[in-house]
Order: sequence, then C-alpha cells, then structure tokens
Amino acid sequence: MSSVEPFAPILLVVDDDPEALARTVGELRGRYGSDYDVETAGSAAAALRRVEECRAEGLELALVLADQWLGSATGADVLARVRALCPQAKRGLLVDWGSWGDRPTAEAIHRAMALGHIDYYVLKPWRERDEHFHRTITELLLEWSRATGSLHELAVVAERWSPRAHELRDLLTRNGVPHAAHDRDSERGAALLRDAGLADERRPVVLRYDGVAMVDPSNAELAGAYGVSTDLGGERHYDVVVLGAGPGGLSAAVYGASEGLRTLVVECESIGGQAGSSSLIRNYLGFPRGVSGAELAQRAYQQAWVFGARFVLMREAVALRVGAGEHGRHVLELDGGLEVTARAVVLATGIRYRLLGVPELDRLVGAGVYYGASVSEAASVAGRPVFVVGGGNSAGQAALHLARTASRVTMLVRGRSLAESMSRYLLDAIEAAGTIDVRLGAEVAGGSGNGRLQRLRVRDTATGETTDEEAAGVFVLIGGRPRAEWLPPAVARDRWGYVLTGRAAEDAGWDEARPPTPLETTVPLVFAVGDVRSHSVKRAASAVGDGSVVIGQVHECLARVGDPSIATGTP
Repeated sequence: MSSVEPFAPILLVVDDDPEALARTVGELRGRYGSDYDVETAGSAAAALRRVEECRAEGLELALVLADQWLGSATGADVLARVRALCPQAKRGLLVDWGSWGDRPTAEAIHRAMALGHIDYYVLKPWRERDEHFHRTITELLLEWSRATGSLHELAVVAERWSPRAHELRDLLTRNGVPHAAHDRDSERGAALLRDAGLADERRPVVLRYDGVAMVDPSNAELAGAYGVSTDLGGERHYDVVVLGAGPGGLSAAVYGASEGLRTLVVECESIGGQAGSSSLIRNYLGFPRGVSGAELAQRAYQQAWVFGARFVLMREAVALRVGAGEHGRHVLELDGGLEVTARAVVLATGIRYRLLGVPELDRLVGAGVYYGASVSEAASVAGRPVFVVGGGNSAGQAALHLARTASRVTMLVRGRSLAESMSRYLLDAIEAAGTIDVRLGAEVAGGSGNGRLQRLRVRDTATGETTDEEAAGVFVLIGGRPRAEWLPPAVARDRWGYVLTGRAAEDAGWDEARPPTPLETTVPLVFAVGDVRSHSVKRAASAVGDGSVVIGQVHECLARVGDPSIATGTP
C-alpha cells in the first residue's frame, strides 16, 4: 500500500536479495516516502513489466535502482532497457560497499557508464540514515527534477514553433534557470494564460512563480526576472574587467575576485557561453557522473559571486580604447552607452557558431533549425527524426541527449572519421545507442517547411547525390568564428581572427621593453583566454586553466607598472 498520492513519481528498486531489498526500500521510504511512491521488484522480468506499465499509463518514473547481479540477468541490462522505455528516468546500478574491488562488478560499472546505460553506480545502504547513500539519491532526483521541469521558477507559454519562444527557453536553459515550457494551445498552457488574463495573447508569455506575467520580455528583462543584473549601478572603475562568462571567463572571475581584485564580468548572452549548452560533460575533472554545461557554469558563477565579483548580463563590449582612461586605464564601451575602465582586461569572448549558409534554412532558425545543442528543444522533437550536423564533442553530446526522446538521430559529418575529432567515451556511447546513425561524408544542402522545418536535403560530398528526408529538427555544431571583430587593430589576430598571445604576440608587433606574458596580447595588460585565443585547445577544462593562470599574469604585470596595492589585492 502506497503512503502517498496515487500519481506521485515512482522510485523503483530491483533486487533479488530480500534482506538487501528491504534495507534499501526502508531508507528510501523513510527519507522520500512523503513525496515519492517507492516500489519494489524481485527480478529483472518483474522490473521491466512495471516499467512498461508506467510508460503505458503515463506514470512518472523518477528513479530506478537495480542490483547488478539478478540471477540470469544483470542490473546493467535492466537499466539499459529502462533508458529505452523511459529515457527521463534516472538509473543507478546498486552495488555493495567495497565491490569495486571485484573485477566483474568493476568491469560492469565501467561498461555501463561508457555506453550510457546508467547514470552512476549507487552503494547499497548498510546502516540506518546512510547519508552517503542519500547524497547520491538526492543528487539524482535533483537532476531528474530539472530535466523534467517538475522543479521550476518560471514558465514559458508560447506557440509551438515560435522562434522568439525558442530564444527565451534557450537563454533560461543555458543560464541554468529551472523552468517549464507549455504550448499555448495545450490544456495547461491555455489555463496559465487564462489565469493571467492573457487568453488571447499570441506573443510568448513568461510567468514567474509569484504570478507576475511578462509578455515577450526582452533578454535583459528576462535576466532581471531571475535576479541577474543587467546594469552596473554607479561603479565604473575596476581592476580587472573580464569579457565573457564561459569557462575561461568564469575561472578568471573566481581567481581575480578571490585574490582581492575588483572584478567585473560582462556577458552578452548567458552564463557558461557555448559550454553552457552542453547536455552532459563526462570527462570534466571532479564530476564522476558527468555534469551539464549549465550546472557547471552556475556553480562557477556562484563561486565568483560569493568572492565579490560583479556580473552584468545582456551587455556586449563594442569598443576598447587602449590606455585612454585616467592613469592609462583601458576604457571599454558597452552597448547601451555604458563605459567602464580597467587596469587589466581579460578577453574571454569565445566564438560564435558558424552558420550553414543555406538561405531556406536561415528563415527557419528557431523553428526547427538550431545553432548549438539547444537542450531546451529535446521535448519538442520527441518521437520524431532529427539531425545533428558536426563531428566534435559538442555534436556527440547533443546527439546522445536528443536520442533520449527523438525516434532517430542522424549525425551528418563532412569528414571520413569521427575518431579524429571526438573523445573515445562519446564514440563508444554513440555506437551503443541504437538510435543514432552516423553518416560520414555528408552535408546539409537545403531544407523546407511551412513555418517550421519539415524536410532536410542531405548531400553526399563524394558523389554529389542528394536526398530529401523528414526532419523535425536540425542542430548545427560545426565550429565557429571568434568574437573578436570589434577589437581595435592594436590587438593583433591571426588570419582566422583569433587573438594572438605570448610569443606570437611578441612577433606580431609588441613594442614594450619586457616580453609579453604567455596570455598577454599585443596590447600590455590586455589578455586573452579560452577559445578566442589563437591555438587554444577547444576544451572547457583548458579554458578554465587559462582563466586561473591569467590572474597570476595580471598580478605580475600590475606589479611591474608600480601599483602594489592592486597587485597584492590589499585595500
């Protein structure tokens, strides 16, 4: 007999050891029983029957925990099937404490993780109030709540294929803001609009948890709705201004603010930059289960904010006047007429997505054509075929995320191999997914649709032959170009537009008596980190490394120009 409401989300535990099953269920019911319905299965067959029932009846399956050794079956096999039936459910492989030393169990964990069959392994509780067990369970349930929209602060109600609604949802997703999205013609969407007195409104509407309704808010108004500043207030002078809040910029902000530098971060779009759109980064140090780009960025943002870094979003730098301020400070002009000065500037502006250059698809951007992973659109393509264009890690992560809901994901890759551009763990997961096709030597040649993408034209680069195929969405991740075109000529760039630093900057026109530091540009006290820097490694961890190292170089250069108070961070 369940002790909660009949339609509460379900936690399903699968174990053929009655004693272990009872212990796990006891811990779950004691901690989560008022909000979740905890169910049991004593065999793989019984578990899969219940999962199929949940799917058929539309019940929410939040978490499935399965013991690895289930007689003739394995928990990993059960959870692989759960992934196919209920892709939103989190999946944990139950193992005994210390069993990582058992080779078959360890190999099962490694393989299940590599293939994406489980989210992580879970140590069985071995005592009452096993907080280690509960920490893992709580984190899995938090991830499930965020992914399903059951935990949200805002709701977006709009017409299904509205490009502006896509932009709003994408900004919320990349900024890590829990939100729900509803079609205005759905029962729930219509009710929300009716309750807000906006039943006839055709433009996108954003509803806050406190009932405040915003009709087609600007990006700045949207940011303000979830508590992020889009203005500077009265302060205009900083020790360090960081342009860009991707991994490199956030890292520079953390280290700058923590070492006493008055630090400002300016971001034109969303916290996390392009990395913020990654659905799951599995190889980032310190996150064994993997971490979404938005989650990683939000943690870094909060860390920098707690240290005292200032942030201003939805503002873009439009000009840099080198040494034009008082005492030789650099002056930065921001859109909207704002100006700030800084002793040092860190360029962390990253790159813009490269466009396909197909006119008929340009008209459908936001309505089936998306640049970047667009995690927010996974639900809109559920049960339908989609395409991912690109062969890098970001494309692989997007394909795996979309495969959870789409009927089929086809990756279009111009090259003849994925191995040269994608990490091994992603290759293994794609090969095992079952619903992902990789088409090498292929490119987008065109597309069509009535108000939204419906068909995509694909060209074989070797033969020139084209085919028209059904497509609910195409997600384009084919690299990009650096956000550096606004910089003055004094900041030298390579032939592709990436900013030169270190030895390359010295060779390109450095005229100071001292050599530039490794991350310094051709302008003293202007630095570049992350993807915007020439010959950088295009990885989040590499950008974070740049951001941490650059602050030491800022201190070094400030000390050389004779400002020890700033260089040491003292008042």
